[in-house]
Amino acid sequence: MPLFFRKRKPSEEARKRLEYQMCLAKEAGADDILDISKCELSEIPFGAFATCKVLQKKVLIVHTNHLTSLLPKSCSLLSLATIKVLDLHDNQLTALPDDLGQLTALQVLNVERNQLMQLPRSIGNLTQLQTLNVKDNKLKELPDTLGELRSLRTLNISGNEIQRLPQMLAHIRTLEMLSLDASAMVYPPREVCGAGTAAILQFLCKESGLEYYPPSQYLLPVLEQDGTENSRDSPDGPTDRFSREELEWQNRFSDYEKRKEQKMLEKLEFERRLELGQREHAQLLQQSSSQKDEILQTVKEEQSRLEQGLSEHQRHLDAERQRLQEQLKQTEQNISSRIQKLLQDNQRQKKSSEILKSLENERIRMEQLMSITQEETENLRRRDVASAMQQMLTESCKNRLIQMAYESQRQNLVQQACSSMAEMDERFQQILSWQQMDQNKAISQILQESAMQKAAFEALQVKKDLMHRQIRGQEMISEQRWALSSLLQQLLKEKQQREEELREILTELEAKSETRQENYWLIQYQRLLNQKPLSLKLQEEGMERQLVALLEELSAEHYLPIFAHHRLSLDLLSQMSPGDLAKVGVSEAGLQHEILRRVQELLDAARIQPELKPPMGEVTPTAPQEPPESVRPSAPPAELEVQASECVVCLEREAQMIFLNCGHVCCCQQCCQPLRTCPLCRQDIAQRLRIYHSS
Repeated sequence: MPLFFRKRKPSEEARKRLEYQMCLAKEAGADDILDISKCELSEIPFGAFATCKVLQKKVLIVHTNHLTSLLPKSCSLLSLATIKVLDLHDNQLTALPDDLGQLTALQVLNVERNQLMQLPRSIGNLTQLQTLNVKDNKLKELPDTLGELRSLRTLNISGNEIQRLPQMLAHIRTLEMLSLDASAMVYPPREVCGAGTAAILQFLCKESGLEYYPPSQYLLPVLEQDGTENSRDSPDGPTDRFSREELEWQNRFSDYEKRKEQKMLEKLEFERRLELGQREHAQLLQQSSSQKDEILQTVKEEQSRLEQGLSEHQRHLDAERQRLQEQLKQTEQNISSRIQKLLQDNQRQKKSSEILKSLENERIRMEQLMSITQEETENLRRRDVASAMQQMLTESCKNRLIQMAYESQRQNLVQQACSSMAEMDERFQQILSWQQMDQNKAISQILQESAMQKAAFEALQVKKDLMHRQIRGQEMISEQRWALSSLLQQLLKEKQQREEELREILTELEAKSETRQENYWLIQYQRLLNQKPLSLKLQEEGMERQLVALLEELSAEHYLPIFAHHRLSLDLLSQMSPGDLAKVGVSEAGLQHEILRRVQELLDAARIQPELKPPMGEVTPTAPQEPPESVRPSAPPAELEVQASECVVCLEREAQMIFLNCGHVCCCQQCCQPLRTCPLCRQDIAQRLRIYHSS
């Protein structure tokens, strides 16, 4: 067993038992016993010491627990001064208290099956101790003070590591039973220890120079010690007292002899009955063994027959199971093949139905695209659409020129890293001058030339097409990243393919317009402008004007449908985080923070000046309205008014530089030179591009 044990918490059952025993000991009329055994205690509770002291308990039973110490803190052994029987067996005690001799009334001490390494020397003060049991411990020697136990009758030291007995044991005249391991003894010798208690005491008395007397001569005086002490104070003279004691001792000795003879007769009668019982038991065993052999033989024969029948039945079942498994396997194969055929048929039908549905939708869309109603012809806004076409052609021409300049710039950067920037500036100035010269000519010719109208419609069709917009967006990103030039060329190829497809659609539309109606392409252009769903238009019209202006100022007007679909307002945006905007669909991190910052500024300004906040019911009209003075066109003007953003560093000059790879325009030319990261998104700046505005 281990020397040290961890303290364990008592179980619920053990705790209830302890409470019951403590209550039982405190009841009126209770006996002198306090039994708290089998309560899984790691130490004796303080209440037990108090109960023994107050109620004068004589028996304390604490066996079968987890005690490692007899005396807990803040307790004294004087509380157990009245204890005569102390049972501590089956615990984990490693030592007894040094002041154990204070228990002067103790008569029985049982510490069997513990972890004791030694006994305290004060144990010699237990003059009334009659039984001492230290069996199954780890004792290596006994103290000499053990010889002072004048009343000890039984001593059990077996199951220890003791090899020598102290000579002081010869002074214990009342010792009747001494139990030890004779084979492990060195002193006295093994032969003497194997002869019994009397031989051991005789040997120790001889070694100590004492005369040996049997314990029977000291037994009765010890048992009647209390009566003897009382008789000392008798008023009679010493001679009468001695005669009375001698007569009383003789009577008791004769009674003891009679009881001894009676016990001997009872023992002989018991041995005779035991012998008869053993004979009868042997006969019964012999009969039962013969019957058992017969039964086993019959069972063995029956078992062999059953095993043979079972083996035949098992072979039959195996054959039947194999046949059923083959049938089941064949059936599963047939079912799987049929299911596969059904799935293939279903897939073919699904594909054919999807193809037919897509063809029908395409046919309906083309018919709707080709049909021109009288109402559309009447509602045609010639001048507005013409100016919008001019703007679209201008933007398309500008984009093509920028793309051409970028291609030439990229090729020149491979050959000449520094000189290409100056040449590119000259080309930009030349291109812008050409553009200004051609702009006035295009405005006068756009109303008469059908080819120009067709080109404007084609440009708007390409701009409105979602796939083309995605490819164009990817193209702008790839322009900002020099490391992905191969991907840019692939996207350009896809863009050309898409433009070819759109040109084919336009060719088909032109071929189907047999009537050659007047203003055909102008009507198609106006229909593309108004092709948003009705629900989305209504939602965008219901948005706050300040929020619409904010998105247009941040060049995020393509998020207007998303904000309208989710019904986002300034108050709702003030409670959102960048992560919430990302979930809605705003993917740029810098744009998320900028939108939230500007919204907060608008709300703060509205709190300071409440008249700046628009009413909740006011909406931004998108359809053309008629002011009192003049008619205001709904199409975009010929020259767009560019919203100039200020530098976020100096807050004075206009932002003129584009940071790659993030694409933010937030710094002027003077402030961008010392920067290494973008002030908005904190990404590393790979390249800086200067922005030039046409006059």
